[in-house]
Amino acid sequence: MDLHAALVPPLSFPLTPFTDDDRLDGEVFAAHVDQQIAAGTTAVFVACGTGEFTALGREEYRQVVAIAVKTSAGRVPVLAGAGGGPAIAREHLADATAAGADGILLLPPYLVGSTPEGVLDHIRYVVRDSALPVIVYQRANARLSPATALALLDLEPVIGLKDGIGDIEQMQRIVATVRTSDHPRAGGFHFLNGLPTAELSARAYRAIGVGSYSSAVHAFAPDLAHAFARALDNGDDALVDALLAAFLLPLADLRDQVPGYAVALIKAAARLEGIPVGPVRPPLVEPRPEHVAELARIVAAGRAVLAERAARG
Repeated sequence: MDLHAALVPPLSFPLTPFTDDDRLDGEVFAAHVDQQIAAGTTAVFVACGTGEFTALGREEYRQVVAIAVKTSAGRVPVLAGAGGGPAIAREHLADATAAGADGILLLPPYLVGSTPEGVLDHIRYVVRDSALPVIVYQRANARLSPATALALLDLEPVIGLKDGIGDIEQMQRIVATVRTSDHPRAGGFHFLNGLPTAELSARAYRAIGVGSYSSAVHAFAPDLAHAFARALDNGDDALVDALLAAFLLPLADLRDQVPGYAVALIKAAARLEGIPVGPVRPPLVEPRPEHVAELARIVAAGRAVLAERAARG
């Protein structure tokens, strides 16, 4: 399946459901993925950050990818996270390939810091014989320079770079270096905004040529995620600003109160929506009751913005 036409925001990063006795709930996961596709996403990224990649055992990882591929049934591409140390990341890549995934999101290497050149060598090691297209996730200890980002174009499996650092000037340098190079793959190389609650920075990233973004909001409120994306595409600044003020900024403020809430709050919001995704695994912590109540109020405020707009025609 061709990924190049499928990386249209808002991209879905489904949650991984667990039962109360700590088992992967494949039935709920299949229903969740199906709902995400039916809501209009053009690609699903499973077993990634929102999907608690680091909490999954290898067999659970295989099951998650296989269930997503079966559920998608070719409707949209399925990309799977791969990460950890270089050898482990290659195992994930092999498992995802065997399960029928359409692509890989290569997460940062485990723990070890390095130079941009060292990160590039890590990517080379992982993807050297990949049969799947790979998007590299620049985040935390995986930081590239403009020169090493340009070198990604020499790695045939690598089709894009997702940024989770948020240094706009550095990202502008990377985008400009790639786009203005004479490399034959420069024009078709993909850049994605992967910051938490990426809608907050979507305007800024668009200004430097990064139009696509991941949306954790899509995992629990695809109606809000798509409304925001349409408003952004249509230049509807009034609706963009209203959704930022009523929904996205308060959501980010709540997220920032506790480490790990970038995932735990999304799971709590999904449960509020009636999706039985169960608890997070440690070291993530469940949101406090007062925070869940505030979360419900924030989501309702976002939908009130849409209702008011609909009422005005």
